[in-house]
Amino acid sequence: MTKRIDALDVLRGVAILGTLASNIWIFTEPNGPAGFLALGGGVVERFLLFLSNGKFLGLLTLLFGIGLELQYRSAVRKGLRWPGRYLWRATLLFVEGALHYVLIFEFDVLMGYAITSVIVAYLIGRSDRVVRAWMIGAGALHVLLVTLLTAALLAGGGAVSGTATSLYTEGSWPDQVAARLQNLAVYRSELILIIPMGTVLFLLGARLLRAGVFDERGAALRRRLTFLGLGVAAPLNLVTTFAGPAWFAVDRYVLPPLVALGLLGLITSIVLGLRGEPGPVRTAVTNVGRTALSCYVLQNLIASALCYGWGLGLAAQLDWLRPWWVPVAWAAICLLFAALASLWLRRFQRGPLELAWQWAYQAPLPSGAVR
Repeated sequence: MTKRIDALDVLRGVAILGTLASNIWIFTEPNGPAGFLALGGGVVERFLLFLSNGKFLGLLTLLFGIGLELQYRSAVRKGLRWPGRYLWRATLLFVEGALHYVLIFEFDVLMGYAITSVIVAYLIGRSDRVVRAWMIGAGALHVLLVTLLTAALLAGGGAVSGTATSLYTEGSWPDQVAARLQNLAVYRSELILIIPMGTVLFLLGARLLRAGVFDERGAALRRRLTFLGLGVAAPLNLVTTFAGPAWFAVDRYVLPPLVALGLLGLITSIVLGLRGEPGPVRTAVTNVGRTALSCYVLQNLIASALCYGWGLGLAAQLDWLRPWWVPVAWAAICLLFAALASLWLRRFQRGPLELAWQWAYQAPLPSGAVR
């Protein structure tokens, strides 16, 4: 049994809270994802989106890579074949993501993580030379794709179409499910960017864990990450936020992952520097991190029920209060699922989806097999 890394739970909690801070702008847009991609809104809305857009996606991706490294270490320690049953784990993650996409949210990331994890699972135990080559190759591909997309948007005047639709204000839940299935190629096209970016960040997360980023010997490394992410990348990211719609891909998929490295370094340093029993805020964030999958799905379900026409329809009713009501909605949803996570963990060791997922993972094993 290995010692639990406290900072990881806090980081996962922050990543889940931050993911909603980005996605909430989609849920509260009356025209849905198309309206969000039009990148309208005034200075305040653009700045608020800057604070979250892509950064917590990058942090969550790094943490998935760290988790994969821990799974690899566990398999080696137990003498199990690798990737072995990890491929079943990735399959379950893909199925979970597919259900989440179809039933709840157009921009699910779990499907992309599942595909990426299969690629990285075959690389995680290879030599530094092989891993470095794959990181360079995947990174170069990612930058090339972002460059081509940005050049196309610049050539087209930077316009991203946002078609008016009543689907999210008046449409039923089955209507939205049907729309996701009909527009599968459009909504899942983000995977073209997520997979190469994820390959780099998964492998980088594993390397950071090996470099001691979560223990005392990693203090200098954490300072460098904080400076790179928050001192260099974040100001550049602020510029791209206001540079116009043509810079959308750079603003979400290039600079924010670098900012995420700064967040990882800073938050880890803060957690390691704390003494005494955790306070209520840290405890709540930790509990969200321990039930990350459940909270990720639940936050999107709650946001859908609050904002869409088949629920309370607040996206249309409160559009006149945009952007001011959006952070309030985010805070209310976060408080709700943080409270639910804390109550759940008083009786159970894992979140509800984590328990179901663990059962599905272990179900095919014969009785008495090493788990």
